[in-house]
Amino acid sequence: MAGNSKRRGAVRKAGTKKGAQVGSGGQGRKSLRGKGPTPKAEDRPYHPAAKRKASAERSAPRRSRPAGDRPYEVIGGRNSVLEALRADVPASTVYVATGVGGDERTAEIRRIIADRGIPLLEVTRTELDRLTDGGVHQGVGLQVPTYTYAEPADLLSTDAPGAPLIVALDSVTDPRNLGAALRSAGAFGAHGVLIPQRRSAGLTASAWKVSAGAAARVPVARATNLVRALGEYKKAGCFVVGLDGEAQTPVAELPLVHEPLVLVLGSEGKGLGRLVRETCDALVSIPISASMESLNAGTAIGIALYEVARQRSEG
Repeated sequence: MAGNSKRRGAVRKAGTKKGAQVGSGGQGRKSLRGKGPTPKAEDRPYHPAAKRKASAERSAPRRSRPAGDRPYEVIGGRNSVLEALRADVPASTVYVATGVGGDERTAEIRRIIADRGIPLLEVTRTELDRLTDGGVHQGVGLQVPTYTYAEPADLLSTDAPGAPLIVALDSVTDPRNLGAALRSAGAFGAHGVLIPQRRSAGLTASAWKVSAGAAARVPVARATNLVRALGEYKKAGCFVVGLDGEAQTPVAELPLVHEPLVLVLGSEGKGLGRLVRETCDALVSIPISASMESLNAGTAIGIALYEVARQRSEG
């Protein structure tokens, strides 16, 4: 009934009336802020994808520091280790993986290090993977000091017989191609290999391995400026020849092959740089099938060195 003050809710209790509010004073500002984009599933701590990622990181082998940050290299592979020891390369430690099978190479490795007093450490395969930066080591690794490069002029003053024969690599950045070039240089009597200091592969453990020990016998020089070094070779009486797929002269007709010779090879993709090409006295090519665009650097320099060795041997 209207006016019945005893009806429940008819009379407001004192002190409960809400007055007008001027403002919140910024108290609700945080609730208006966005929380940003939703993180990826693998970045959310409680998501199954994040747990799988964390598990994979824990089980992955730890990577060693880059070779440039440490004063040594670890050569992996039985042939590479044995060739380095035969060439009396300074070595501080030999690593052998636990349970690795023995053969004639590992037996000779053990004999050599026993005679020289080089420590032998047995490690897990995981540890050897880390030491060799994940390379194929066949259960054997050899720790050697970081390679000491020769000076460009040193390649002309070696005691090797015959007219000087030098291989120069222009912007060859794959250490496997450097190793292959070293192997060919050792097989065909080259006096040394010249590489630029920048934009070039260095003599890392990977190059050591591919060279199959040739890196211990063939000196490698590093030039601050490759064009300038080639110019100095020319002043010293060398004939500088560049390998170029578009050259008209085939490598079999290589001129002045019995004179002091520098063979220059560029990268597989870009070939010789412009200034290097202009410095060359001649350009030669390796005839290949039209279905192939080019040869990799290691194969090309091997063919060219073989041709030089063949012509020189025939007089």
